[in-house]
Amino acid sequence: MTADDYNRCVDNCADGLYRFMIKHVRDTEIARDLVQDAFAKVWVKHADIDPDKAKSYLFSTGYHTMIDHVRRAKKQGNFEEADPMSFSDHSQYTDLNEVLHRALDRLPEVQKSVILLRDYEGYSYAEIGTICGLSEAQVKVYIFRGRKTLKEYIGKVENLV
Repeated sequence: MTADDYNRCVDNCADGLYRFMIKHVRDTEIARDLVQDAFAKVWVKHADIDPDKAKSYLFSTGYHTMIDHVRRAKKQGNFEEADPMSFSDHSQYTDLNEVLHRALDRLPEVQKSVILLRDYEGYSYAEIGTICGLSEAQVKVYIFRGRKTLKEYIGKVENLV
């Protein structure tokens, strides 16, 4: 990848990577730092990166940078130890977007990542597998389980309105 290719990658992918990061960490400063770290890591390896795969490489690098941050901050919980009753929302609040974000925050990091990459960023299963270091089958399983958990948390739409 040349410097021009890198600059195009920054122009084309920075917003998407930032959206992905902010959905995970919920802190604008940390999200900006993570995006900057990802781009710095890509720049270090820019000579070895195929320009056609720059976006995938960038999101993969960003994903791993974010996971490292989460692990260092010790915010990753054990899904098996969670109280199943805490995964349902019975409040009469009508802001579906806020309820959805609360539900996403309850998911394990890997499920949250694959759902955000698929539903918010529009990546294919194969691309998500490459970014997260998972097989395509694992990606599908994590998306299925995550969506199932989201559905259980949110409940029926009629309860939200």
